Amino acid sequence: MRSFLHAKSMAKSLRQDLANRNLQLSHGECLEMVARQFGLNDWNTLAAHIGDVSPSETKLAIPQDWAITGSVVNGSTHRLGLDPAIPEATLIESLVPRDGDAKLTGKIAVLMQSIDAAPYRGDRLRLSAELRTEEADAGTIWLRIDGPGNFGMRFDNMMNRTADGALRGTCNWVMRNIVLDVPDDAESIHYGFFLKGYGKVWARTFQLEIVSADTPLTALNNRYPPSPSNLDFSRR
Repeated sequence: MRSFLHAKSMAKSLRQDLANRNLQLSHGECLEMVARQFGLNDWNTLAAHIGDVSPSETKLAIPQDWAITGSVVNGSTHRLGLDPAIPEATLIESLVPRDGDAKLTGKIAVLMQSIDAAPYRGDRLRLSAELRTEEADAGTIWLRIDGPGNFGMRFDNMMNRTADGALRGTCNWVMRNIVLDVPDDAESIHYGFFLKGYGKVWARTFQLEIVSADTPLTALNNRYPPSPSNLDFSRR
C-alpha cells in the first residue's frame, strides 16, 4: 500500500487518470490534491513531512539468510526487506521519483541467497516463487549456477522470455519458474529476485527443489554452443 512517502507518484497517477477523462491539471495541482487527501493544507506541508522522515524509518527488515546486492542504498534509493503490510512477502521498492535527479533506469536492486552446489550436482533444479508488481519497469526471479572460479555455467532471469517471464507494470500475484541443470563440477548456486528500474516488486513462497529429468529446461543447458556456426555470415 502507498503512504505519504509516495505522494509524487500518486500525483502523477492522478494526473494521468484525470487526463484520460479529459480533465487537464498540472502536476502541482495534483500534488495539492494528494496533500489534502492526507489531511494536510497544502503540498509544502506534506513535503516537509516527507523531508522529516529519516533514512532508517524507510528501511525494512532484511529476512534472515538473505542479502542485498545491486547499485542500491537501502532506505535511500530503495527499500528492500520484509513488508509489514503483507505477511510472508518481501518487497523491493524504488524510492527515487521517475522525474527526480537520480536515475534508476536500467539499475537493479536484488535480494538473494547463495548456497553450496555439491548436494545438487547432476540434478535438475526448479526455482519457483510468486511475484506481484506495481508500476514496475521489471520484476523477476533469477537463478545462476557457478563453477570453479565463479565461472557462470547456467543462468536464467526470465528477462528475455516472450511468455511467463518478468512482470512489468502492475500485476497481481503470479507464479514464475526457472529450471536448470546443475553440472557435475558446479560449486555454488545463487538465486533470488530483483527490481529493474522503478516501481515495486513483491515475492513470496520461494522454493528450490530437485525435479525429474523430463521437466523442461527454461534456458539453454550449455553456456556456449557445441560447435562453430555461420562462420561465413551467410545466415542473417
